[in-house]
Amino acid sequence: MIRSELVQRLTDAHRDLTPREVELIVSTFFNEITDRLAAGGRVEIRGFGAFSTRSRDARTGRNPRTGESVDVDAKRVPYFKPGKEMRARLNV
Repeated sequence: MIRSELVQRLTDAHRDLTPREVELIVSTFFNEITDRLAAGGRVEIRGFGAFSTRSRDARTGRNPRTGESVDVDAKRVPYFKPGKEMRARLNV
């Protein structure tokens, strides 16, 4: 499912909201998760899962086209851990 499909499904389910209002809600939701992760925090949605970040150390990588070695800086990457209820629904 892509973002526009999510907005459409929510709009269909909640006829009292306009597509513009639903888009604002979805954007705010995703922006708040992103902002919290960028600040080094964690977001937990009970029954769904938890979003956090993990650190990756600097390393030497390889350019796949040329085979040349390149330095890859240390960085933080997003990580999602599904909740117990989600895992249970996926493994029925």
